[in-house]
Amino acid sequence: MFGLSKLFSSKSVQKQPIIAALAGYRSAAFAVGVDEKFINGIELQSDHSVLLNLTLPFAALSEMPKVAEFVSQKLKQTVVINAHVELPKACKFKSIKHIVLVASGKGGVGKSTTAVNLAGALNAEGAKVGILDADIYGPSIPMLLGLSGAAPTAQDDKQLLPFDANGIKAQSIGFLVPSDDATVWRGPMASGAVNQLLNETAWGELDYLIVDMPPGTGDIQLTMSQKVPASGAVIVTTPQDLALADAQKGIAMFNKVNVPVLGMIENMSHFLCSHCGEPNHVFGKDGAIKLAQRHGVPVLSKIPLAIDIREYSEQGKLIAMDNQAAVSKTYADAARLIASTLYYQQPHHDSVEIVITDD
Repeated sequence: MFGLSKLFSSKSVQKQPIIAALAGYRSAAFAVGVDEKFINGIELQSDHSVLLNLTLPFAALSEMPKVAEFVSQKLKQTVVINAHVELPKACKFKSIKHIVLVASGKGGVGKSTTAVNLAGALNAEGAKVGILDADIYGPSIPMLLGLSGAAPTAQDDKQLLPFDANGIKAQSIGFLVPSDDATVWRGPMASGAVNQLLNETAWGELDYLIVDMPPGTGDIQLTMSQKVPASGAVIVTTPQDLALADAQKGIAMFNKVNVPVLGMIENMSHFLCSHCGEPNHVFGKDGAIKLAQRHGVPVLSKIPLAIDIREYSEQGKLIAMDNQAAVSKTYADAARLIASTLYYQQPHHDSVEIVITDD
């Protein structure tokens, strides 16, 4: 699927310089360049520009303009990239290729908001995405997706149909339990309910299923980590010491159950002063970086404390899917890096050291 097997449409197009230029491109998501296996065809256009068709094995469409600019500069010729995302066929669960657990050591760090916006960002990067709300006691995905009060429907006697929110498939216990009712369940019952939601939802084909985990590291979290065939986990924290102490426990939990920690997201990292424009580190500074370095995992993104995130969330919209919103870039950066890491950590790829740099 990703071999350079198609014929080039014009002999006047020199493919080797293009391959070399692609290989020289570097970013966090493309740490080893753009592989020639991603090339699906090269065409010389009537205006003498080059149309480069790529099939990406992970979600990273928003980076293609940068790749095109880089290659154009190298070749001193205009290069236009037409890309689509098609992940390798191997699936983790049914027709789901990757399951990513989004967790936090404690509540109140913005885990659910981050999870749903990561799903939105992966969708915007060209992937087929779903989100499962596993936060049994405080399901918030229905509200964040603008689906509060929505009633579930069944495909048949055995499977529920997921909801569709801007192209993202969603399922939550919040669709099955009245929003003003308390879910008073013991751990085994709660984890069993999540397992049912995962198994008895007609997800169809998905590239990535994001699971919004309950906060903490108790029985439900441990059971879910063991039962869900996850490709990896993302830890959400704030910079303050209390949150970082609990994030440390989350990393330790995933290490014990052999779920790879893909990285950390520092939420509410800072806010930009409306008067001077300088970042103000309300909850501390560089805490997530130090914890991530201690465990050898990257900080995937630093998401600011921004009023836009709250306003979009309260309207049931995903700021990550609005490329006009400045903060959407932070979610896009994290989504591309998660997708890239999942691709390169697969057995048929060489290990790649991901280096995060502050722009």
